[in-house]
Amino acid sequence: MTINNLKSKIQNRDACVAIIGLGYVGLPLAIEFSKKHPTIGFDLNEERIKQLKGDIDKTLEVDEKELNKTNVTYTAEVKDIVDCNTYIITVPTPVDKYNNPDMEPLESASTTVGKILKTDDVVIYESTVYPGATEEFCVSILEKESGLKYNVDFFCGYSPERINPGDKEHSLKTIIKVTSGSNEETAEFVDMLYKSIVSAGTHKASSISVAEAAKVIENIQRDVNIALINELSMIFNKLGLDTNEVLEAASTKWNFLPFRPGLVGGHCIGVDPYYLTYKAQEIGFHPEMILAGRRINDTMGKYIADNTIVEFAKAGINPVGAKVAILGITFKENCPDLRNTKVPDIINHLHTYGCEIKVTDPFADINEAKEHLYIELLNLDQIARSDAVILAVAHDDYKEFNKEQWQKMFNSNGVLIDVKSIYEKDYFIDTNIIHWRL
Repeated sequence: MTINNLKSKIQNRDACVAIIGLGYVGLPLAIEFSKKHPTIGFDLNEERIKQLKGDIDKTLEVDEKELNKTNVTYTAEVKDIVDCNTYIITVPTPVDKYNNPDMEPLESASTTVGKILKTDDVVIYESTVYPGATEEFCVSILEKESGLKYNVDFFCGYSPERINPGDKEHSLKTIIKVTSGSNEETAEFVDMLYKSIVSAGTHKASSISVAEAAKVIENIQRDVNIALINELSMIFNKLGLDTNEVLEAASTKWNFLPFRPGLVGGHCIGVDPYYLTYKAQEIGFHPEMILAGRRINDTMGKYIADNTIVEFAKAGINPVGAKVAILGITFKENCPDLRNTKVPDIINHLHTYGCEIKVTDPFADINEAKEHLYIELLNLDQIARSDAVILAVAHDDYKEFNKEQWQKMFNSNGVLIDVKSIYEKDYFIDTNIIHWRL
């Protein structure tokens, strides 16, 4: 089989696609490909496969109705993907405790695919990596495990994921897909493959490295911009200025960028910059601005905790033994994703002041929070009579609270730390609630 044969299979809708990794990225991808091509979804997590076969997606990216009508075949058995000719790897790319790239998931997935790789197969990577990683790191594993030669016997592509967890407006189909290939023919095949499912269209990069670099800087740009606003919010707080009022005034200029302060967690913004800084330092360049942005954003949990204590002092509340309720633990609103959430940073710092913490979240999985974050989640009705409430995540559920509901959460007086500035600064002026917003 040649690349041209694969192109004809795309046109005839009988290319066989295997999606390796069925998380936030892989599952929506498998669903869309299954509408046009025979598609097998592979994941080592047998419980995840069992749930998907039962039309349950705990990530909430795909609803039960969509899962029920899909043509994806789900499996945890490698033998079930042996006959595929296109393998798309969508595994996570985290960092270790030293903020160095953790390539173990990519290594494992590449090893799995390499063992079953056949002549003329195509392997496409979607995981975020540093420029050069696909061809320097992944390809060598594929060659070693398969005994085949890159760009002679098998071919590779790179098409970075652009999934935004919890976002139902910007979906896989509506976001332009960057594509690339290891040679001109492969690049055309990869581009054609994604065009068959992405209605927004594609952008074919000149090389795999260009596509890798484009992906990693998307999130670096956001990280640095948010870091700037976070630093400005610290300055304005000391000046007695309301950050949101300043930003609203500045936003009247047509080219002012509408970034807002907050915690920066998740699987992308808080992680991806370290992949590029790792590569930059490897080649002898020290990236100052990127790392400065990371330092600022990584301190926001402590900053919010410290300001909670300041507000306690103003209210005459002793932080030792003070009851603090945390509303929201996920890394973003209306989403169950706990990956790299920064809310635990607030909790950990408040513990050092002797505060008693209770946490609730309507979206987070109770078992996952306990297993990975060591946090016991409570129901909202168990959160009452607190000295402080930290509104950490802007879930829609919390936006619907009225003043009476808020007052029931506090003792005779209390402090509301509004991390996402959900409420106007004067909203609680006629209550016994001290309202501080980032």
